[in-house]
Amino acid sequence: MTKQRKISAIDRIVMGADQALRTLFTTPCGTGRPNPSQGHEECELSTKDKRHVAGLMRINHAGEISAQALYQGQAFTAKLPNVREKMEQAAIEENDHLIWCEKRIKELDSRTSLLNPLWYAGSFTIGALAGSAGDKWSLGFVVETENQVVKHLEEHLESIPGNEVKSKVILEQMKEDELHHATMALESGAAELPKPAKLLMKLTSKVMTKTAYHI
Repeated sequence: MTKQRKISAIDRIVMGADQALRTLFTTPCGTGRPNPSQGHEECELSTKDKRHVAGLMRINHAGEISAQALYQGQAFTAKLPNVREKMEQAAIEENDHLIWCEKRIKELDSRTSLLNPLWYAGSFTIGALAGSAGDKWSLGFVVETENQVVKHLEEHLESIPGNEVKSKVILEQMKEDELHHATMALESGAAELPKPAKLLMKLTSKVMTKTAYHI
């Protein structure tokens, strides 16, 4: 019987660097789920509406870059193996969102955020710090992050023109997944974050969304 090699800290650093490069510069590995927009017809959009929807999808793509980094950072410093595994699984599911958003952005003749490396680096650091504080706080961070993401998605769904179904069905599936991740974190023993931490997260998110819409 072959003895399974224990993954060291160096291994995790190398794996984390590989994951970052894949997330930022290649097509990441997702779960293989079909794109929710498949089978829906492209609709007629004015130049203004097309630019607006592309901007919203760019925000969501940047948000998924941040979520991917957040989960990877938390998995890197998670204390319990089962928490680490759940973070890593959530990161894989978030890759589906990345793939779907990027494809939709290209269909709208636009591009992803030029600041994605910055979003990734900042979110990985925050995730690693949250994980270092303890698994219950790390999980609490996931709950608050996902709750804020859901609110952004609901706002975007209301803002997208009614006939633009392709983007809407993607965001609806993303919303369902984010709610699932929040529930998973709660069931795993998440602690509620203090109000100052929640406020800081909201301010940081606001800066990212306002910037990613244009850049």
